[in-house]
Amino acid sequence: IGMLSSPECMKAVAGKLAQYKPAHIVIDPVMFAKNGDPLMDPASVGALIQTVLPFAEVLTPNVPEAQYLADMEIRTPEDMEEAARRIYAKGCRNVLVKGGKNIAGAVDVLFDGETCHRIEIEQINTTSTHGTGCTLSSAIASNLALGHSVPEAVKLSKEYVTDAIRHAPGLGHGCGPLNHFCRIFSEE
Repeated sequence: IGMLSSPECMKAVAGKLAQYKPAHIVIDPVMFAKNGDPLMDPASVGALIQTVLPFAEVLTPNVPEAQYLADMEIRTPEDMEEAARRIYAKGCRNVLVKGGKNIAGAVDVLFDGETCHRIEIEQINTTSTHGTGCTLSSAIASNLALGHSVPEAVKLSKEYVTDAIRHAPGLGHGCGPLNHFCRIFSEE
């Protein structure tokens, strides 16, 4: 589940989640862009926390979103761990705080209610990162559907997104797209 723009939309989605009870629910809160620009009316965040967040098997906030949800500043992986714990206390079952370019080394932190797992992978210097959060949360949902545990689904998904960034086509002059098909079609 990605951007939910209003409390009415959030309530409608929560109603259907309660009705259909899907096996795995991954929620990307899409509150702030990775550069910190707001994408959701801050007045809607309370509705997100109350109505949708409790359904999340995995919640995937980026650093600006995690800072807002945890009510703290994040500068280090240790801060990410504390933020994940605070967000977890709001009712989701796993929290993946995505470091992206905000934290050196492309570190993400997964908290499962007991343990913080750091997922580190090479950081690629590129502007081809448009849609990385959406791609990651979709990949996590796909890997959960394939039967992987949450930590394994996150690890496999982060590797896939890194490959998609590494093989990005380099389109446009700003933040360009990933190559979602990098593992299917050769570049030749």
